[in-house]
Amino acid sequence: MISFTKFLTGAHHYGDQLRYQEESTKWPHGIRKGCGPVVAWNTTRTCNLRCIHCYMNSDHHHYPGELNHEEAMVFIQSLADFRVPVLLFSGGEPLLRPDFFKLAEEAARLGIRPTLSTNGTLITKKIAQQLKSIGIGYVGISLDGLEKVHDQFRQKQGSFQQAFKGIENCVAEGQRVGLRFTINRQNMHDVDEVLDLVEEAKIDRICFYHLVYSGRGSELTKDVLTPEETRQVVDRIIDRTLDFQRRGLNKEILSVDNHADGVYLYLKLRKSHPEKAANVLSLLKRNGGNRSGMAFANVDSQGNVHPDQFTQNHCFGNVKEKPFSEIWQGTNHPIQAGLKNRKPLLKGRCATCHWLDLCNGNFRARAEAITGDFWESDPACYLTDKEISKEGELS
Repeated sequence: MISFTKFLTGAHHYGDQLRYQEESTKWPHGIRKGCGPVVAWNTTRTCNLRCIHCYMNSDHHHYPGELNHEEAMVFIQSLADFRVPVLLFSGGEPLLRPDFFKLAEEAARLGIRPTLSTNGTLITKKIAQQLKSIGIGYVGISLDGLEKVHDQFRQKQGSFQQAFKGIENCVAEGQRVGLRFTINRQNMHDVDEVLDLVEEAKIDRICFYHLVYSGRGSELTKDVLTPEETRQVVDRIIDRTLDFQRRGLNKEILSVDNHADGVYLYLKLRKSHPEKAANVLSLLKRNGGNRSGMAFANVDSQGNVHPDQFTQNHCFGNVKEKPFSEIWQGTNHPIQAGLKNRKPLLKGRCATCHWLDLCNGNFRARAEAITGDFWESDPACYLTDKEISKEGELS
């Protein structure tokens, strides 16, 4: 994640202590000193929607072989033993899992911060109260634009209104909540109006996701923004972040799945606010760029361990068979070993980029989806050839 808020305003939020602690390049095997990675767990593949960009290919039916309650409780204990700081309950739709609240409550009891990624349609007032009472640290609700676009993406009329009601229920209960917005050509013109909703509905946070070509999302490559369009959207997010600050509104604005954003922001600040740019450069070095397979992990509903939720075609082991910590620290799988020290393996623009230490090769899933080569350049990098060269640093 790239925190536009922290880089532009200096404000501090919870996740910053994980993103910008001691230099990640010093972590042995990419594991934070004294603790395991942040884990995103697809608790179930079942979902009440059928979104056109779903990386899980989820649908509204039962999927056999998912972790049962006892297996899930053992898994959560293993995460606590490994000192995993955050467990993101995802899906499918995690609220469809009957034991969700028991599992999330157990994570909290064991000292893991439970967070929730949901489509929001099932969050009634009572559910919002339960989320708050068991200590859910954050609820992320997907909103893919205004009503027409969102309903089209979710393939269900009325899903926007249901999701927005879920957001309102969280806000009313004092449950920290934010939006998750996946940028593409169909919704790029809704960015300003969605940010207006963040203000009007008193929403704490919004994460702008760059599209990753995985699952049903693989069919949306035609809707990927050009580099020029991406820059336009990022510029608008920058302007609105600064506007929130000027008006004293405490909103956390982040982008996800494209570490080119951090370099782009740094290069812009170096021209307009060099004192801020120096601090941003320091933070980017601490962050170290993409941490898939290092400080970020995914476990799917069957218990398979992956580098991240978009790279489920590469499996490192199964938590039904071995403790998560043992799987995560392994090096037998070539992709797993490579991700721990990926720089020598990268190709193309990524291999020669002057900012490789800040980006770490960006998102491997996109490179593999487009080129068939896991170590090729990420096609979503929108920096120019000059910007990624040594000459770009001096200009």
